[in-house]
Amino acid sequence: MSKVTTLTNPPDIPEEDTGPTSLCDVLDRVEPRDGEDAVSVETMLERIGTSSFPAIMLAPAVLLVSPVSGIPTVPTFGGLIMVIVALQALFGRKHLWLPGFLTRRKIKAGKLQRGVDWLRKPAAWMDRHSHGRLCFLTRKPLKWLAYVATIAIAVSWPVLEILPFVTSFGAGAIAMIMFGMMTRDGAYVVAGYVQGTALYLIVLALWGGLLGSGLGTSVSSFFGF
Repeated sequence: MSKVTTLTNPPDIPEEDTGPTSLCDVLDRVEPRDGEDAVSVETMLERIGTSSFPAIMLAPAVLLVSPVSGIPTVPTFGGLIMVIVALQALFGRKHLWLPGFLTRRKIKAGKLQRGVDWLRKPAAWMDRHSHGRLCFLTRKPLKWLAYVATIAIAVSWPVLEILPFVTSFGAGAIAMIMFGMMTRDGAYVVAGYVQGTALYLIVLALWGGLLGSGLGTSVSSFFGF
């Protein structure tokens, strides 16, 4: 495989396919097929199709909400995928491009299946409660805010991966934003913005407390307090 990959629909996905229309549809497309020992990122994204950037970002985001996020480095690589895809959406690319070192990444079929099964019930609930609300948030120019928010949330995951549940919480925010974009339901987009903002306010507060504590200790030691 070359160092970079431009993804297009594979032979079993028709060219007129417009991508998933529900979260359960996303899960159906990414789950492993019979006989597969592992599923690559390239395979999952091609099964989703390349016509819907929100659906492409929704897949890794929702998987990172599941126990799959506990696999070392998976949150980092998932975050990189979402940042790269969001940037291409912002610049209006028609065909998705990803570097080969990302598309070659694989998840063992058993772990992927457990993650998909874990997500089935919440996915069905979200699908049932999706309606055409606040649709203006999913259209230009406000739809660009969704991609910017995705980048802002995911870009810090290589550092935050060491903190338990933080990346899963952030992935949940992105999943709600992209689910809202895919289904034209602005209520989910708002929920994702609120969750993402709350997460990083908490992280900043904790980080500030740690810095303050460390600085205070250093100053006290210097002056012999």
